[in-house]
Amino acid sequence: MLRVAIVLILFATAFVFGQSFADVMSGEAGAADSFGHNFVLFLHELLLVYWLGPDIAVFIWSRSAVNPALTPEQRIAAGHMMTMIDLVPRVCLALFLTVAGILSDTYGVTHPLWQMVGIVLLGPVWLVLILGAWMKRGTDAGATLAKYDLWMRAALVVGIPISVAYSTLTGRLADTPWIAYKLLILAVIILFGLLMRLRLRAFFEGIDKLESDGPSPEVDTLMATSLKRTRPFVHVIWLLLLAAALLGIVKPGEAERTVATEQVTLPG
Repeated sequence: MLRVAIVLILFATAFVFGQSFADVMSGEAGAADSFGHNFVLFLHELLLVYWLGPDIAVFIWSRSAVNPALTPEQRIAAGHMMTMIDLVPRVCLALFLTVAGILSDTYGVTHPLWQMVGIVLLGPVWLVLILGAWMKRGTDAGATLAKYDLWMRAALVVGIPISVAYSTLTGRLADTPWIAYKLLILAVIILFGLLMRLRLRAFFEGIDKLESDGPSPEVDTLMATSLKRTRPFVHVIWLLLLAAALLGIVKPGEAERTVATEQVTLPG
């Protein structure tokens, strides 16, 4: 059943991105009533909701996993639930940049054909890595795919600021500076998420030891310390996601540009 769901997700992803890409290339994406704008905007908002919601659920389950008052079975189950629920925000992250890139075109940020192809392919390729690593976890293939996922994140942490700097210097973001702010926020979120996952390795090692050897003060300390070190990253990521959402609503810089244009065109 899980494999069928994954196939459906991949098919829907290909359809949505393909249709949106066609609208962008035809020049219809910027229209207020176009499929390319309205649907991709809806998908952008949907990804944010399903990123933040399950992420909070993972945080709640983590508290149960380190609670020594619970039985080892309950704590192990909480750790497994974290792994399962965490797949949802990871999928949302994989698709987020592609959707954001397509959406930015509808706001007037033009992309060369080669860049648009890269934007459209990024989401599905990253999604395959994440789903493959999750399905094959515990195997050599899963470890390899997880390593590629980490490399992808590291490349984006470096690549997004470079892309923003280039687009800013060439004037592509002059009319929509808020998009630059959102992209930089996303780069910081990916960086913090990467650091958080590296610090959580000890936590999941503790889950494995709890399952194989049973509870001990050493395992409890290992898990609690690992989780405590990740919590500041979690809180900052949530705040940054809310800030990015606010930028998408307020659109600072664009509003000033619109007002200035209206003042120039007034008669007299």
